[in-house]
Amino acid sequence: NREWVIVSQLCDVLKVLKDVTQFFSRSTPNLATVIPAMDYINDCLSAQANDHTLSPAIKASLGLGKKTLNQYYSLTDSSEVYHIAMVLHPHHKLLYFRSAKWEQEWIDTAEELVCDEFE
Repeated sequence: NREWVIVSQLCDVLKVLKDVTQFFSRSTPNLATVIPAMDYINDCLSAQANDHTLSPAIKASLGLGKKTLNQYYSLTDSSEVYHIAMVLHPHHKLLYFRSAKWEQEWIDTAEELVCDEFE
């Protein structure tokens, strides 16, 4: 019975990854949706990591998942195109960064990237 509880918890935890994978598989993915999708995954994993009803094994897996996500997230910093795409996207612009509570210095850098690219 305990194993089935863990399997059920694992299915719940993996759902966010399945949903994001399906989103990128069926829609027209673009660079401007990558960072918001990663933020969404991070928010879900963080909330689940704080769920005290989850098994220790699942919580450990969530920690590894967040660590892996952060490695991929840091790769977006090495490519300016993600930030430029978001600033130029009519839905996001700089508002996304502010809503996501990015540091003002990072927002300024994103804006400068666009200005520098198109001057």
